Amino acid sequence: MKYRSVFDIIGPVMIGPSSSHTAGAARIGRVARSLFGREPKWANISLYGSFAKTYKGHGTDVAIVGGLLDFDTDDTRIIHAIDIAKQKGMKLRFIEEDAVTDHPNTARVIMGDHNGELELVGISIGGGKIEIIELNGFELKLSGNHPAILVVHNDRFGAIASVANILAKYELNIGHMEVARKDIGKMALMTIEVDQNIDDKILIELEQLPNILKVTKIVD
Repeated sequence: MKYRSVFDIIGPVMIGPSSSHTAGAARIGRVARSLFGREPKWANISLYGSFAKTYKGHGTDVAIVGGLLDFDTDDTRIIHAIDIAKQKGMKLRFIEEDAVTDHPNTARVIMGDHNGELELVGISIGGGKIEIIELNGFELKLSGNHPAILVVHNDRFGAIASVANILAKYELNIGHMEVARKDIGKMALMTIEVDQNIDDKILIELEQLPNILKVTKIVD
């Protein structure tokens, strides 16, 4: 793993004993919350590998729920996140999975409310860093370390180019981009990480493009 600064080696400022099991877990929950766009009313959280074995002792459970409540990794409320969530009426279920995954620190979060649901798989790769590897059935690679745009679109000729042209017009530099699709000509998902913050007017312009169905941003 390559580190950009000494702070990547020391780890993040955080509440909890483990950058992987606590800070990383909180970031997975917070990215899920950001993608969902609001506080969920319920969440089923499946834990795999070492997450499943040690989540109570390392605070992985409270960390993920803290993320769902939009608490940052250094927010002292994380310690009481489960109680706070229950006071808000959020229904929580934790599932210890036996299945073997590619990474030992893996969590699947399925959450929702009366307006919709979201399913996300995230892994904590160390030092508080994460990757989102699946979203609503689409495979992707999203670090959560940079501002990002997720574009749901019809898999049609020119859709990717039209999005790239808008970003170029506003001089947004693309650091990472990939496209996932479930089948040729069906629905697809663009994941675009950029170097600058994304103005809401850009999202509106992207949504007006042909074959673009939904645009969501994640703020670093």
